[in-house]
Amino acid sequence: MKLIKKIAAIMLSVMMVLGMASVVSADGTTTSGTYGDNGTITISNAIENQTYKIYRILKLESFSKIGTTGNYAYTVEDGWDAFVSDSTAGGKYLTKDSSGYVTWKTGVKEDDAANLAKEALEYAKKTTTITPATNAIKASGTSVIFSTLPLGYYLVDSSVGALCGLTTTNPTATIREKNGVPSVDKKVQEDSKVNTADEWGESNTADIGQTVNFQTTITAQPGAQNYVLHDKMEAGLTFGGTVTVTKNGENVDATNYTLKIATDSSANVTDGCTFEIVFTQSFCNTLKADEQIIVTYSATLNEKAAIAGEENKNTTKLTYGDSSETTPSTTTTKTFEMPVFKYTKDGTNEKALAGATFTLSKRNDGAEPIKLINGGNNTYRVAMTSEANTVTAVTTPDSGKFTIQGLDADTYYLTETQQPAGYNKLSAPITVVIDKDGAIKVDGSQTATTEVKVQNNTGTILPTTGGNGTSLIYFLGAVLALVSGVVLITKQRMKNS
Repeated sequence: MKLIKKIAAIMLSVMMVLGMASVVSADGTTTSGTYGDNGTITISNAIENQTYKIYRILKLESFSKIGTTGNYAYTVEDGWDAFVSDSTAGGKYLTKDSSGYVTWKTGVKEDDAANLAKEALEYAKKTTTITPATNAIKASGTSVIFSTLPLGYYLVDSSVGALCGLTTTNPTATIREKNGVPSVDKKVQEDSKVNTADEWGESNTADIGQTVNFQTTITAQPGAQNYVLHDKMEAGLTFGGTVTVTKNGENVDATNYTLKIATDSSANVTDGCTFEIVFTQSFCNTLKADEQIIVTYSATLNEKAAIAGEENKNTTKLTYGDSSETTPSTTTTKTFEMPVFKYTKDGTNEKALAGATFTLSKRNDGAEPIKLINGGNNTYRVAMTSEANTVTAVTTPDSGKFTIQGLDADTYYLTETQQPAGYNKLSAPITVVIDKDGAIKVDGSQTATTEVKVQNNTGTILPTTGGNGTSLIYFLGAVLALVSGVVLITKQRMKNS
């Protein structure tokens, strides 16, 4: 049967909502066609390397169109009868009469076409008897053309993960791809007192052994397909093993995704990633345009961390569709070192001092010294919580130099607990600030330095006077004592006699 003009007008308005524009005769001339004719669907603004598929839902037996209005006669394509007849699926929007002709139901709304397309796509993918109307095409430019198509009402889908739309061949039609690709944006939390506290950005600083927090934001697109988040941490970061996922500020139940960790042999993570999050398709089906999914997780900066300006990277990407992926997003975590030089002045020369013992603390009284691991060659690093055989005191070698590695940007206090023999002990801890770029400032100086230089002064023999004269005094004292003894003995004898 022929469609009434009102129904045709509704269909055209629905297609406009989906960003589609049928190619029609602008001058009002009449066009017509029958089942045996062929048509063409062109997808403009196609996305490079994305795969496009089309499914015919309805056959167009014939049509007659004048300008923007016309008459159409549709029947159900093979394999789609169950969908069209199902009152919970296509049957919510379409009706089929006793002769097999299909029309829109009375009261159809513009949003119904989008819903119909979504449900039709789900049906096509889960029904084994449904196949694309022609071979899929991967976009190599900005347009994709499906030609020599039997007239009908078509569903167009793309591997970008976003539904492209519905249109009719009468005999030609153009669909504009309006969907964007998903994206990821990764941030790391900075908690250093030297930097802005609790600031999320592209980089941070940390001690070895410190927990570092990360956030990855996925900006999704509707019709999302095969969303898998991939996260790769360099050797200096150890994944905490858990994730939290939210959408629109609400927690996403763990049944909507699977966390696969590379260290788990059964996880089958083979692309070099530290972990993956595989979202279920049922969850992806709920996503709307530009909706944000936030994944929060943590890692520990470990003993393998790159030191002193080198970056410990964490990179995230999202794969989607058939084989597409987003541009990766990367954060960096830095940790620093503190070189120390102990010396005294020999005239104008700096003379290295061995035998001075120091501790390093974040407390200005020197309490709770930082635990260290002796790495050899007068190099020490901040210890992991789980490590044994730690030390807190470092003694200078003959070179007077040692280095402490794995330090956050923060304020530290270097305390001399034992001075070299014959030298005066420092009266107070030395204040050392490591800035967010690794620069070192000592005792309030605004001038950065490459090492902490610690000078000791020696004590001296207390001054004496007299030289040989002193010896003479000692001699005369002895003589006087002897004379006094003789006098006393003589007096005693005279008294006795």
